[in-house]
Amino acid sequence: MSTPTGTAPAPDRADAPRIAYDRVGRGAPVVLLHGIGHRRQTWYPVMRELAPHHELIALDLPGFGASTAPAPDAPYDVEWLVDTVARTFSGLGIERPHVVGNSLGGAIALELGARGAAASVTAFSPVGFAPAGGHAGLRALAAGARVAGLVPEPVRVAAAASPPARSIARRVLRGDPSSPAARRLAFDATLVNAGSPFVRLVPRVAGYRFTHTGVPCPVTVAWGDRDRLLPPSGARTALRRIPHARLVSLLGCGHIPMADAPRLVAAEILQTARSA
Repeated sequence: MSTPTGTAPAPDRADAPRIAYDRVGRGAPVVLLHGIGHRRQTWYPVMRELAPHHELIALDLPGFGASTAPAPDAPYDVEWLVDTVARTFSGLGIERPHVVGNSLGGAIALELGARGAAASVTAFSPVGFAPAGGHAGLRALAAGARVAGLVPEPVRVAAAASPPARSIARRVLRGDPSSPAARRLAFDATLVNAGSPFVRLVPRVAGYRFTHTGVPCPVTVAWGDRDRLLPPSGARTALRRIPHARLVSLLGCGHIPMADAPRLVAAEILQTARSA
């Protein structure tokens, strides 16, 4: 799959971050948003399935992948990310695309849908719907990131590459930790440098809640039944907030279903887009 790349600024601000993206395919545009600490390449297996049907735009969220982060003293939370992605749509010349997101990206997609900025939304394990105390995994990440940032980077990198740490990463992030695709998985220890985008953002994400009482477009909320980072029970909360949402359980999938079952993920995106 050929994936033309580029960077786009939010058009109305000189200090806006540069947003890296891949753009491929033809048809109604679909924007793909990754989770915290990830990057746009996570969508590549899904893009291969979708490219014959849609124009696809996979973004690196600000501070991750090849996109720049906001200044250290600038706002940096979910609302700011939603604003930035919405401005990026204008910079790319697209209006009301289908928006797809995983985890943090799923929350951004739903927020854009609530604003009327999306033709449809497909959210995979979105943050913002855990019951009280249910974001324990994200809060643990936030606390662990702050502590890990005090450790010299070479020590952190070596620890993350150790067999026990790799085993934890596979179990947290994959539906089947023993699958061949998960064998090389490891946490990226460079993310937790003091003051890094991940360290700055993860506490804000852990405290975020989706508070809208509706989204005026077709919505699918899909959750891996083996998601060990965000509990699948969040789907029930999502249905209370968005009563017309289509709920899907992704059997055998973990928190990042694009890695576990890209064809299944692509099928859910296509079905949601067609309903619009």
